[in-house]
Formats: sequence, structure tokens, C-alpha cells
Amino acid sequence: MESHDVLKRALRKTTPKAVAADLGVSLSLVYKWAEKPSDDGSGSRNPLDRLLQIIDLSGDNGIVEWLCLRQGGHFVKDPDVSGHQIDHVLPATQEIIGQFSNLLNHISAAANDHSVSKEEASEIRQCWDKLKSYSEGFVRCCENGDFKTMSQVPPTNR
Repeated sequence: MESHDVLKRALRKTTPKAVAADLGVSLSLVYKWAEKPSDDGSGSRNPLDRLLQIIDLSGDNGIVEWLCLRQGGHFVKDPDVSGHQIDHVLPATQEIIGQFSNLLNHISAAANDHSVSKEEASEIRQCWDKLKSYSEGFVRCCENGDFKTMSQVPPTNR
């Protein structure tokens, strides 16, 4: 999906006029953001394209992480599934089980004193994000029917 399509869909849930008024831009600019850019000048580089350019230039996903947090979520980058060789799906499933076990160990250790410190919460988040990322890579390989190119992660500290 292209950025102008995302904006076009979002504008269906509000009005371009309301967006223009709240952002202090012209109504025609909001409409141009939702058009596919072309060589003849129709459309306009929209805020999503500009943010993507900043992220690409900086190499920093902080903007994405901030947006996700502001919307009540977390950003977890999907792994590149064109990585190390895995000859069979079983080792990958064992890795997922091992990472899940590691997550449960962190949760159990943190909650042992009936409270969770900020440091413990951070460790739990890191384990959870690592598990989600690896599992997403596994699912993508399953969808592609490609278990030999599944990306491996470093062994967990079990």
C-alpha cells in the first residue's frame, strides 16, 4: 500500500476539511496528499513520505517507535528472512519454545517479590520483542514455504 492510499483511507474516517483546519494547511494540499504523485506534478509529497525520508536518512527508527507508543503499541522490526540456513522447521520451532521459556523465566523472576522494577520490565520487553521478531520471521518463512532461508537469532540465555 502506498502512502497516498493510507492517507486516503484515513481521510474517510474524518474530513479533509477538518484535517486542513487542525493542521493549518490548505484543503487543496490535503487532497493532494491523498493523490498518487505523478510526473505532471499532481499529488504532493505527503507527511508520511517525508517522515519515511527522515527515517531513511537518519537510519533511526525513533520516529516509528514514538508513533507506535503514542498509539498504544510498540514497534518491533520484522527480521530479514533471507539469512542463515535452517535445514528443517523443527530447530526453528524449538528456538521459539526456548525464547518463550526464557520470557516466562524473566516474568517469573521479576514477579517473585510481587513487584516488577523498571529494569525487570525492560528485560521482559526485550525478551518479548525478540520472541515476536523471531516468530514473525518463522511465520513469514512458513507463508513462503521456505524453511532453508529462515533467519536465525543468536542463542538465548536460558
